[in-house]
Amino acid sequence: MTRDLRMTKVTGPQKLGPLTPLVGEWEGDVGVDLSYHNKDDITGETTYFEKAWFKPIPVQENGRQELWGLHYGMTAWRHGEEAMDPFHDELGFLLWDKTNCEVMRTVVFGRGIAILAGSSAKLGDKVLTFDAKPGAPHYGILQNKYLLERAEIRDFKSTFTINDDGTFSYTSDLLLKLAATGEEMHHTDKNTLRRVKRYHPSVEHA
Repeated sequence: MTRDLRMTKVTGPQKLGPLTPLVGEWEGDVGVDLSYHNKDDITGETTYFEKAWFKPIPVQENGRQELWGLHYGMTAWRHGEEAMDPFHDELGFLLWDKTNCEVMRTVVFGRGIAILAGSSAKLGDKVLTFDAKPGAPHYGILQNKYLLERAEIRDFKSTFTINDDGTFSYTSDLLLKLAATGEEMHHTDKNTLRRVKRYHPSVEHA
């Protein structure tokens, strides 16, 4: 008897661990950025449209450590400016250390900021957390001299959530010490994206 593959959910290898569901290209139109606007000297919200991609990379071997992961990019445009230059762009890697049950996010922003963030995670987790602090010996933060003097990053927290409906959501929170006000503020971003392209054949289509 021949099995009907359309009735069988094929999940494939899980070498990417909890990063597996992210592979592909995504779009989201409900982004909200809360930040300090230097030119206007106010804190305000910006809504945005975003594109993201996540592509598998070769296994990375650091001695006995094996890291499986994704090269990724995320680009955002303010609503009404989709045909213009984006206001945000980032590139990085998401990494999975199966043996030590850790996920990592290495990311660089065009503003001159580099972050290596991470936390514990296991296969099947649908909520991934990435934390970093300046000066930490492993999960830390670097920023250019001007930004360090004007908007010092004191903490970074981010979550990626795989939703039951097949979408993916993220939140990002940068705790900043602003020279202009002398106070701390949370610069936050959040969005929900849907997959618009898969990179490999599947019985489930985007």
